[in-house]
Amino acid sequence: MKKIIYTCIVVFTCCLIGALNLNAQQKIEISGIVLDEFNEPVPYVAVGIVEKYIGTASTEDGTFSFLVTAAEMQDSLSVSSLGYDPFKIKVADYLKLEKKEIVLKETVTELNEITLLSPKDYILNAIKALKDNTLSQPHKIELLYRRAAEEEGKAKFFVENYIKIRDRGAAYPMGIVEVEAARKSADYRYWKRKQWRHSIHDMFDVNPLRPNSSQHARNLKKLTYKKIGDSSYEGEDVVIIEARNPKIDWEKIKFYIGVDTYKVYRIERGGSLFVYKKHKTGKMVLSYFKNEWRFPKHQIPTELHGTIAETLRYKTEAFILEVETNKKKMRVVPYGVETDMGVLDLKYDANFWKNLSIPPDTKFYKRIKNELEGLFGVSLEKQYQIVNE
Repeated sequence: MKKIIYTCIVVFTCCLIGALNLNAQQKIEISGIVLDEFNEPVPYVAVGIVEKYIGTASTEDGTFSFLVTAAEMQDSLSVSSLGYDPFKIKVADYLKLEKKEIVLKETVTELNEITLLSPKDYILNAIKALKDNTLSQPHKIELLYRRAAEEEGKAKFFVENYIKIRDRGAAYPMGIVEVEAARKSADYRYWKRKQWRHSIHDMFDVNPLRPNSSQHARNLKKLTYKKIGDSSYEGEDVVIIEARNPKIDWEKIKFYIGVDTYKVYRIERGGSLFVYKKHKTGKMVLSYFKNEWRFPKHQIPTELHGTIAETLRYKTEAFILEVETNKKKMRVVPYGVETDMGVLDLKYDANFWKNLSIPPDTKFYKRIKNELEGLFGVSLEKQYQIVNE
């Protein structure tokens, strides 16, 4: 009898522990919008729990969404953006708010011109300090990468990939890339252009700090520079420097550089944008990337000249969702990096995407998805199921 009672106690205890562990791992959504003092949305803001590198960037509409567990309830939700005072609130307290709004106060910055270095010196110092200022030890980043295609201003194709990259930060070339999951709509493009490799390459090639041999590579020492503004990031004064290419009149690059540390917080180059945030180590890591482009006429097949193929336009963006520095959890198996992301042979896994921490749809993506569904009256979910078999 005692043995039976003992066994029951053990079983009950194990079940209780299992239930507690399950409860601790249950996903809780943290979502909302970041606004300024004039009730305008603030885009591309770093939102999350810095100590655990859980979080995301706000969308171009200022909205955000990511998942936590009960273990993070007492942690601090941190919000950081160029030009605004940092904001913190306990996760549990944020969830109690009736309105899930975070209002940022603008930081007043007025740099003393006398104490500033020359604009070019800030660029050169930022390059010298790049390995020290960025997370340059081997690490794995996991990100959502998406691409939307339009012709005549209307949506024609949409594809999303979940990607793992073994990286070493902005001071190094692109590392090992693995496309883990994919889903795409039906392809309604008139010109079904097939890229010769994955467009994730753009995230590395277009970045003027990344060493690469693409057509986008530039010798930053040979550009001309001027200071065009001031800002701030988490208490550090930031100088905004514009670089111009003397050989290409229209090309200009904006760098947002810390006055004291020479950390690079943001880069704008044509239709591309790179936003960095602080890792728990204090080093900078990429938080958000976007790129937009059209194809020049010489890249369009001659037989398609004069057709709507000339209006094909792409918009890509990446949300970095996780950064892993534990060597035991950095396994990345190369796959998909040399293939157009729209033709990858990966089956659609509805459960994977359902449980993924995906940013809220912006006005742009709501329009894209509505137009794709309206072309033939087929829901996007149904398209995912049929096209990605």
